Amino acid sequence: MQSFDLIVVGAGAAGLFCAGMAGQGGLRVLLLDHAEKIAEKIRISGGGRCNFTNREASPANFLSENPHFCRSALARYSAQDFIALVKRHGIGFHEKHKGQLFCDDSSEQIIQMLLRECEAGGVQRWQPCTVADVRPLSNGDFELDSSAGTLRTRRLVIATGGLSIPKIGASDWGLRLAERLGHRIVTPRPALVPLTFSAEDWAPFVELAGLSLPVYVSTGSGKQRGRFHEDLLFTHRGLSGPAILQISSYWQEGQALSLDLAPDTDLGQALLQAKSRSRKQLGNELADILPNRLAQAWLSRLGLLPSKPIAEAKDKELQELADKLQAWSLSPNGSEGWRKAEVMRGGVDTRDLSSQSLESKKLPGLHFIGEVVDVTGWLGGYNFQWAWSSAAACATAALAERGGV
Repeated sequence: MQSFDLIVVGAGAAGLFCAGMAGQGGLRVLLLDHAEKIAEKIRISGGGRCNFTNREASPANFLSENPHFCRSALARYSAQDFIALVKRHGIGFHEKHKGQLFCDDSSEQIIQMLLRECEAGGVQRWQPCTVADVRPLSNGDFELDSSAGTLRTRRLVIATGGLSIPKIGASDWGLRLAERLGHRIVTPRPALVPLTFSAEDWAPFVELAGLSLPVYVSTGSGKQRGRFHEDLLFTHRGLSGPAILQISSYWQEGQALSLDLAPDTDLGQALLQAKSRSRKQLGNELADILPNRLAQAWLSRLGLLPSKPIAEAKDKELQELADKLQAWSLSPNGSEGWRKAEVMRGGVDTRDLSSQSLESKKLPGLHFIGEVVDVTGWLGGYNFQWAWSSAAACATAALAERGGV
């Protein structure tokens, strides 16, 4: 039987970072993963350039049943801390949009950086290696039955991620283990995911697939309300694009979305002013504000002739058109599910974890970090920052117990 100070199950962003940090602090660390390839989610993220953090990351950018839980970890290991690490490794990066940072070259650079950090800490990495069972022992240690033999560790870190994108190895192993060992689970559901509509409801908009435009989108109410100003993308089955991926984390089944297709414009006033001065047809006038295909689709939907001179349109017709376009209420019937979701909403209930160390309140020495925990970030590098911050909180706690920090 081989023994370690700390075993990390899951070699994704959080697991790699935690293992490297703990190893460099002097702990004997083993990193396990059931997949053959390492960190596939990092590799495919950001279109292959890895949106590795967001300069503006704060607790306000995260969702959880306990929204304050992430505050401690984010404060103690910030986006600026990770940016400094990226710079030390000589990785070029750029800001694309709203604080989102991407590698200039490839996401492979972040993977190699994390592997170098692990190597610097003498971390052993066994991959592929599965874990069939975990047993808490009476002395506080943990015993693991792995495909490479029986293992023992003082501290066990679960960094197995969420359920999104199963084709690259997503698994519910960490959630099942947490539940078996007495932890509550916030029901997992796909997040940062395209939303779908019934074929009947969506029929008038199928021809708009591929069309994109900036919008305001909102859903929910009170503390559960989400509102974003981002780009919307029409698909054959529904809506996608950053606006919808963002709002999908807030959307609950049965709720409606509200879309403003002409953000920062008083469309009613603009159309009434055009009526008083323009000789254009209604369709052409509206197409000066909205994409032409979208303008034509909405006029058809409301029974208005695009060829009608706007000067002949009734004020009431123009105001109704504006109201519909700036407060379009529509109800999704679901989402594209785990195969298209970028992350998981829900996970191990934070009420059962320490916000300082991500350590279990049920079983001392057991930690849950990263996406397996009920903390979900917005689109734009926030979920990676939670991986780095939660991993650092865990590693720091493990090292403090050993006098390593």
